[in-house]
Amino acid sequence: MTYGRKTIALLFLGDVAAFLCSLWLTLLIRYRAIPTDTLLLAHLPSFGVLFILWTLVFYMAGLYGKRVVLFKNRLWDVILRVQLLNIVIAALFFFFVPGIGIAPKTNLVLYLFVSLLLIFIWRIYLFPRITKPTTRTRAAIIGTGPELWELVEEVNSNARYHLEFPVVEEPEALLKDFSLFTKKLAEENVSMLVVDTTHDMLRPLLGSIYELAYVKHAYQFVDFYDVYEEVFDRVPLSLLEYDWFLKNVSGTGTAFYETAKRTIDIVGALIMGLITIIALPFVWLAMRLEGPGPLFLKQNRIGLHDSGIKTYKFRSMTYDNSSSAEWVGEEAQKNTVTNVGSFLRQTSLDEFPQFLNILRGELSLIGPRNDTMGLGERLADAIPYYGIRYAVKPGITGWAQINQQYEQGNISPQSIEETKTRLAYDFYYIKNRSLGLDIVIALKTVKRMLFRVSSW
Repeated sequence: MTYGRKTIALLFLGDVAAFLCSLWLTLLIRYRAIPTDTLLLAHLPSFGVLFILWTLVFYMAGLYGKRVVLFKNRLWDVILRVQLLNIVIAALFFFFVPGIGIAPKTNLVLYLFVSLLLIFIWRIYLFPRITKPTTRTRAAIIGTGPELWELVEEVNSNARYHLEFPVVEEPEALLKDFSLFTKKLAEENVSMLVVDTTHDMLRPLLGSIYELAYVKHAYQFVDFYDVYEEVFDRVPLSLLEYDWFLKNVSGTGTAFYETAKRTIDIVGALIMGLITIIALPFVWLAMRLEGPGPLFLKQNRIGLHDSGIKTYKFRSMTYDNSSSAEWVGEEAQKNTVTNVGSFLRQTSLDEFPQFLNILRGELSLIGPRNDTMGLGERLADAIPYYGIRYAVKPGITGWAQINQQYEQGNISPQSIEETKTRLAYDFYYIKNRSLGLDIVIALKTVKRMLFRVSSW
């Protein structure tokens, strides 16, 4: 049995274990006692049929395919969609199929939540940690540029990836002698081709590459962009052209996604508003004891499609620089964080007054984090395609905020290079945004907040 088959078998066994554990935990929570053998046996036949149906749905959704092992970044969204479908199947099965003797139906509702949680834990956290590859898929990468070599260095120097690049070819070499390249593939036992299909010099060779991958079925074909995004969770900025944005950037998602996102925004904003009202007198008193200055920071920021919006935050610095067109790097203003402001930032409480903007529909809980007007205009002049990040509604937190590492002591980009990296994360989010990805961002944001608080 190949390593791939062993891995897929492990995935299947883990899913079955997650389903069984979900049933046991459901009964434990429901009856507040260790489930007896009699109770388990009473539920197992009916839930066993459900297990079979769910694993069939997993299979049809591609959750036992090889790409699940190699490429995992879109897994959250796939699992969420599949589990939503499984919930519908379960409801139809238990409520409409005659002869199901499980009562009360509360057990089913509870089971659906527990099983969703355990499947996420198993698939996203446990499985990647216990499946260290004994062999790695050997791939040839074709292209050029700094991002390509960045990818090669990252993958080849880290054994945790299920992929390695023993062959790296630039387009010029393939144009000179394609047959030599195919011999090298055989010598290095390569089974995958990772190709930058946008490279102009490769266009005459795409037919030959197509024949290798799809006519002779000798190699699996993967686009360079997909692998780069999978490894770094961002897009390669220097390779972007207008056609990438035309293909991948849309201001609207599906009706389900937009409705679900807006519902979550409203609920989250109401919670933020309640916390703001409770914290308001304590923050005001702490600021008055520390020194003079306004309670709120009022800023003119950039909204959807470069529209202007006015936002309010609890002031965290020595003075109100809300009208400043502040820059990054050496032109940073001499404005220090107060003691109260440090606490507000560590807890993210300074952001909470923006619940008003969320309720008005100007901001979302999750999306590319917006800039002040002056700063945003200067960054748009300095960085190509920068304004595209406002093709979707800005957010309080986003993909860049949970992934990017800044220089020590900084909580936001402080240089053009850091801002470009943030933009690469933002474009990744815009391309892949979904309810599953939003859930990942929300959970990791809460984790970061708790980590900062616990590190006082």
